[in-house]
Amino acid sequence: LVFTASLLLGTSITISSNHWILAWTGLEINTLAIIPLISKSHHPRAIEATIKYFLTQSAASALILFSSLANAWSTGQWDITQLNHPTSCLVLTMAIAIKLGLVPFHFWFPEVLQGSSMITALLLSTLMKLPPITLLLITSQSLNPPLLTLLAISSALIGGWMGLNQTQTRKILAFSSISHLGWMIIVITYNPHLTLLTFTLYTVMTTTVFLSLNQIKVLKLSTMLISWTKTPTLNAAMMLTLLSLAGLPPLTGFMPKWFIIQELTKQEMTPTATIIAMLSLLGLFFYLRLAYHSTITLPPNSSNHMKLWRTNKTPSTSTAILSALSTSLLPLSPLIITMF
Repeated sequence: LVFTASLLLGTSITISSNHWILAWTGLEINTLAIIPLISKSHHPRAIEATIKYFLTQSAASALILFSSLANAWSTGQWDITQLNHPTSCLVLTMAIAIKLGLVPFHFWFPEVLQGSSMITALLLSTLMKLPPITLLLITSQSLNPPLLTLLAISSALIGGWMGLNQTQTRKILAFSSISHLGWMIIVITYNPHLTLLTFTLYTVMTTTVFLSLNQIKVLKLSTMLISWTKTPTLNAAMMLTLLSLAGLPPLTGFMPKWFIIQELTKQEMTPTATIIAMLSLLGLFFYLRLAYHSTITLPPNSSNHMKLWRTNKTPSTSTAILSALSTSLLPLSPLIITMF
């Protein structure tokens, strides 16, 4: 309870502050609150994940502090919106890239997710991304668009490419997160509200997948092969959510990609839009593989795992609502884009 309250407090402080020191304090509270949750199992892999997380986040926090100090030294302003010093802008972009796990600072993220429990991995993929993205949104007018475009395309490429040969579900979802972050970052200087919409829908879809995997207790693809016998309805819903994450129409996940490609075309960045759309095919491949594994009925080769008994436990109401939102929001696109 204390750690969860601290997470919410740290996030609230960062997203509501105008002063760099307050925003930095919120990020530090967040980091210190999530560390005991990662290391709770006392497994060597969990301890290793905790150390990696602590070191990368500490480096990123130090860079944010350095960036804000350099900006205050040259402009006399501690206000987040007054980020005018070019070196400070560059250092801040790098610091936020480390915090989020953008390429080329992505190496820690899959390893940390692999060492965490499903619920902690969910927090790391969703709630812990909100404060750094908020800082990027606030400072978006001061940032360097070509640099952000380079980071975004690299993230979409590496996130899709490195997810292809993974067999652990948490690592696949980590690379999926890196790929989606690329889509969010590419449009942030042109239309910050679109980044916020993409992050919101990504959070809904990822939460659905993590909760479903947590309920059927699947950590790798080989056990996913036989999970359909346990809760067939949940597996069918999860298959649709995974295809939605891939961005297939007529599911919810198609909406943000559609709007982002439209916005990039308006900004006369058609080659960039074409490249990032092509790179999303890499992600589509491993989402299709996950979807195939989740609803397979007759494995083509003999499995060493014993078939699971069907459980009487029905999926929770929250999972059902999230599954519905993850798959059926596309017809409401005009309303949603008006709201954002």
